[in-house]
Amino acid sequence: MRQTLILHPDSRCPAVKWIVVEVERPSATALKLHYKLAGTIDDLLLPAWAEPVRTNELWRHTCFELFLRPNTASGYLEFNFSPSTQWAAYRFTGHKDGGSDAPDTLQPRIRFVASGEGLALMAVIDNLPPDESWRLGLSAVIEERNRRLSYWALAHPPGRAPDFHDQDCFVLEVGAADSP
Repeated sequence: MRQTLILHPDSRCPAVKWIVVEVERPSATALKLHYKLAGTIDDLLLPAWAEPVRTNELWRHTCFELFLRPNTASGYLEFNFSPSTQWAAYRFTGHKDGGSDAPDTLQPRIRFVASGEGLALMAVIDNLPPDESWRLGLSAVIEERNRRLSYWALAHPPGRAPDFHDQDCFVLEVGAADSP
């Protein structure tokens, strides 16, 4: 299922033409995301490759994000995927409430490639809660070489500041995995 991220109304990012995300649920407890960005990649500030370890504050630079709420729960998970292959995963009990580290068993597998005209990041997460369906928020923070940040998401709540944690951003429903 292909989804297009939209630029926050108060952001600018002339270096990016578009960002899309391909979403696949290969099993009841797994999710595969393929973020694709087209634009002038030389104008973006991308982190250097690093060991794929848990790292906080990835959202302060170019990173791709997933917010996942099982339909039977009020809490949600947040994942940050850096082009460096570093990652973060947090568990929240409500809107920005809780913010504790999610279990290490949720460590994503990340692959990243870039060319002059685009980039792609693929993240696969296993061991997710096996609910019948999930609500997702998909987003990206893009940093240009001039250090300006732009904010992209499936939907943005009203207001000047981006807030990917807002329930209005959890707009994509992903049903049960297809049978093999």
